[in-house]
Parts: sequence; C-alpha cells; structure tokens
Amino acid sequence: MMTRADIAALQSQWSSTRVVVIGAARSGIGAAELLHSAGAAVFVSDKGPISDAAKERLQTRGIAFEEGGHSAAASDGAFAVLSPGVPTQAPLVQEYLSRHKEVVSEIELGSWFTQSPIIAITGSNGKTTVSSWVAHVFETAQLPYQLAGNIGRAFSEQLTRELGTSTEGSTRKELHWILEVSSFQLDHVHSFSPKVSVILNISADHMDRYNHSIDEYAQAKFRLTEHQGPEQIFIYNYDDQRVRNHAEMLKKQPHAPQLWAFSTREKMDEGAYVQNDQIIFRFNNHEETLMPSYELGLQGQHNLQNGLATALAARACEIKNELIRESLTKFTGVEHRLELVRTLDGVKYINDSKATNVNAVWFALDSIKTPMTLILGGRDKGNDYSELRDQLMEKVHTVIAIGESKDRIQEALEDIVPHLLVADDMRSAVRLAQKQAKRGEVVLLSPACSSFDMFDSYEHRGRVFKECVQHLS
Repeated sequence: MMTRADIAALQSQWSSTRVVVIGAARSGIGAAELLHSAGAAVFVSDKGPISDAAKERLQTRGIAFEEGGHSAAASDGAFAVLSPGVPTQAPLVQEYLSRHKEVVSEIELGSWFTQSPIIAITGSNGKTTVSSWVAHVFETAQLPYQLAGNIGRAFSEQLTRELGTSTEGSTRKELHWILEVSSFQLDHVHSFSPKVSVILNISADHMDRYNHSIDEYAQAKFRLTEHQGPEQIFIYNYDDQRVRNHAEMLKKQPHAPQLWAFSTREKMDEGAYVQNDQIIFRFNNHEETLMPSYELGLQGQHNLQNGLATALAARACEIKNELIRESLTKFTGVEHRLELVRTLDGVKYINDSKATNVNAVWFALDSIKTPMTLILGGRDKGNDYSELRDQLMEKVHTVIAIGESKDRIQEALEDIVPHLLVADDMRSAVRLAQKQAKRGEVVLLSPACSSFDMFDSYEHRGRVFKECVQHLS
C-alpha cells in the first residue's frame, strides 16, 4: 500500500512519472487534468466511447487518450488512477494489482494536492442532502468552502481550478472542502484522511458491485475513517447498528479519531440528540440546547438525522451555534430529492430522482402521508423490492414501472399494489400517472434504480421528468 512517503516522493518527480487514468467519465477527466497540471505524463484509457466534450478537454491540454478498449499503453503506468465508475474487478485494474502496481481512487489523488481541511460525507442515503446542507451552513457563516466529489464537479476538477488561482501550488488552508463521497470513491484510498468524516447510514445498495454482500459494501464505506487519527473527528449515526458497530470497533484502537454520535432515540455522551423536541449538543459533560427539532427547514425522520449530522459537522468546524441554527431553519433541500415540481388539478408531482436504492424510496414514501402513484424503475442494482411492501400497501394504489427493471418490478409487486402499469419512456409514465391520480394525491418519481439504462444521470432523469410534468395540461 502506498505510504505518505511514497506520495511525497511521487509529487517531487511528476515530470518523470507516467500515470494511466482508467475511465473517462467526469472524475477520470478531472484526475487527468489535475495530473497534467502537476507535470505528470498522463494517458487516459476507456473501454467504451469517450464523449465529445471530454475529448475536447483532453485535446486542449494535449493529454493522450484512447477509447473503445485498452491497448498495451494502458498497462504501462507507474500507477493507475481509477474513475469511480470502473469496478475493481475490471481486467485492467486486476492487471495492475496482480503486478503489485498501485491503483488509486480519484478522491485519494485529489487529497494529495491540498492542505485544506476536508469534511467527507458518505452513507447509503442522505449524503447529497447533508453535503449541501453543510455547504449552506458555511454560506450562512460567510466562510470559504468548495463543494465537490460525488456531487457537482469532481474533487480533482475543482482542485485544478483552485490551484490555477493559487501561487503556492496548493489550495488555501482557510478553505474547507466539503466532499460527498461514494463507496466507489473509497475502494482504493491509501492515505485519505479528512478532518471530519461523516457516515449517515448503511443499507443495501450497489449489491451488483459488491458481490451481493452488504458487509463488503459496508467495509467500503468504513474506509472513510481508516486513516483518521486523534486530531480528527468521526461523526456517526448511533441509530444505525452497522455504523455503531464500526464506531465501537474504532474505540478499541489506540489512534482512533474522536467519536461524535447523533441519535433521534437516545441521549449521547458526546454528540447530538433529540430530547423533548429539542436538539441538544453534549460535549465534555456539558449540554447545550441548539433549537426545537420541529423548526428544521426539512421535515421527516430521515431529515432530522440529516440535520443532526449537519449540525455536528458544522460544530466540528467551530461554527457558532446561532449560525448553525439559522441554516438548519432556512435550508429547504436539493434538486431531485423530494422536489415539488408542480401542482396540477389538485395533484402534487414530486421529483425524487436521486432515490437510486430501495431504502431511499422507503424514506420518500415514509415522508408522504397521502395516497399516491409511484414511478419506479431503471437499471436494477440487486434490489429487494419486497422491503417496500408495507409502505406500498398502505399508500400506493398504482406503480408505473419503467426501464430495464420493469419486469422484475412487475414480478415483485404485482400482488402488492392494486394497479401495476408499464411504460416505455418517461413521457408515457407521466401521462399514465396523470390518468391514475386523483385530486389531493401525489405522483412520485422515486425510481430505486440507477438511471443509466435510459438517461445520462439521475439529474438528467429528474430534468426529463420535470419537463414532462410541465407539459401536462
């Protein structure tokens, strides 16, 4: 495994280092640009086609690349940087590992180029909301930050932009990086050590990538804390048993990070919790009342947990309580996460395209109390749709299945909901939903699947849904 000394040696001799970037999606292109700006000889290789926009960026910088397969040149790097969309099981990745050459994640690479503190947030659900909410606290406090990672621009791309304005060759120390981090981005970290790490929850997701093992998936998430020490802070959900078990294991280690827990059920020794509808901070045996929980800008049990995590992350960065309170009250959410698109003929149309796993859909259904029509489907990731059974039976009279998973959804749910319809595209799904929904009800897009069978991303899927809804009459 690459040590800090190895990393320092690399950085001192970039000009004589050949690095291969595997995968030319957003993170791969960002990594290639960052390495090029440092003086490394970069080669980008993708087994599929590279978009015209990505090719233009590479050509502008004079970065060599190939598409449609991996040539011998792709095996010739001193080490490889892995775009998160490429699995560890890919033959080229396995070739590097079998030759004892390092494979480095894009998020790890980025961390080599900054001395600024990092707040890294992961979890099966809620990480986009919490990352955006923490950024909102920094905005409220008028403190410098950059939001990146699995949200918006890749970490490495943002770093290249930041480094371009720096005269010191590293990003400003007073700047905080707020990173949404996926399990894929943590698969090949070697020294990634955030000032503040946050794990919100663990539930089945990406099972197709982790041998259908939730334990393997959880271990990927837990790498977030692997290199943290006593000067750093790990914020975790005490109410999630897997996450709590990980924290208990860390307590036994001699150089563990500080452990701050949050809970909506129990009083915490160190962290944040809810008591008599009040959010309480507790540190060093001293309690502080932050605010009433019912004043949070986002409602629902899952958003109460998200708010507690946000408050602790802000506190770890020494932001004043009154500014944390102001943000927690005013933040109203992110696009594609339970986003009200339109009310037409008394029916609310809600875009929850960000819900790419079953657990996220469960939370969405839990937050809505009226009868509804649910649009479900996309590229299946090993979902168990039966986990939605109780919520569906209680609230959903119609499921409209779309995408590659529509046959699986039909098979799993046809005996659970009164009406199960199939649509070939989003436009047809929205029109079917309009016919099924009655005044006072909800039409909810909450797919439980990735978007890549029909769309470029969950954002693209959400935008198409919103356009279809706006065209209804």
